[in-house]
Amino acid sequence: MSPLLVKAGQGQTIVEVTPQSAGWTHVGFAAHRLAAGEHISLETGSRELCIVVLTGTVTVQAGEQTWDAIGKRASVFDDVSPYAVYVPLDTTVRITAVRDAEVGLCSAPATTKRPARLIEPASMTRSVRGQGANTRYVCDILPQTAEADGLLVVEVVTPSGHSSSYPPHKHDSDNIPLESSLEETYYHRLNPEQGFAFQRVYTDDRSIDEAMAVENHDVVMVPRGYHPVTMPYGYDGYYLNVMAGPKRTWYFKNDPAHEWLMTK
Repeated sequence: MSPLLVKAGQGQTIVEVTPQSAGWTHVGFAAHRLAAGEHISLETGSRELCIVVLTGTVTVQAGEQTWDAIGKRASVFDDVSPYAVYVPLDTTVRITAVRDAEVGLCSAPATTKRPARLIEPASMTRSVRGQGANTRYVCDILPQTAEADGLLVVEVVTPSGHSSSYPPHKHDSDNIPLESSLEETYYHRLNPEQGFAFQRVYTDDRSIDEAMAVENHDVVMVPRGYHPVTMPYGYDGYYLNVMAGPKRTWYFKNDPAHEWLMTK
């Protein structure tokens, strides 16, 4: 199995990536499933956190603030943006399921104690990228225009038979404004759930060149390199992206071998 692929488990913690387990510096991600009435508690410590209510309904307590019964999606493939909560460093968090739920916990190092805040669906920008079989649907949950120290969070739906994060692009060099250096995780969901996607992660010199069959709830880690995704016919794909790096800005470079696709 590829060292960049983290397989999903069956317990409350579906999958988890830490800087230590990934061998990098910035991005952390975990997905949890909670039955109604169940909860998880954590301390953010020296990191900021973006809680994404992927499905179901939860109550979130962050320090002295509480947001009751947020989240309404039955599926990540519903045509509606999620609820999310931004939580700063040094904060106690408790997430309780009002009804069966799945939450994504996205984190990165932070130095600023910003106020915790609810990020409502209506505040998120939704857009369509690409054309033809490269069309995909994007929701910016925590973009670089929103306040945070390091986190960037976005979700993408890729229809059956389409490609995404394509033409292949990378963001692993501190060469702004041509390219920024950002670690990234992809948390994959498939519809129907028995499906699979393909994701390749590769560098120009092929020091990394991994091609992975990705199943429902799996995570792909992208420490550097290009990272396209392809959906086989009959299955729609969803992924939640978490990015962070030395500078909180997203500039990417297309693979020159495939950049001709941008002119079609």
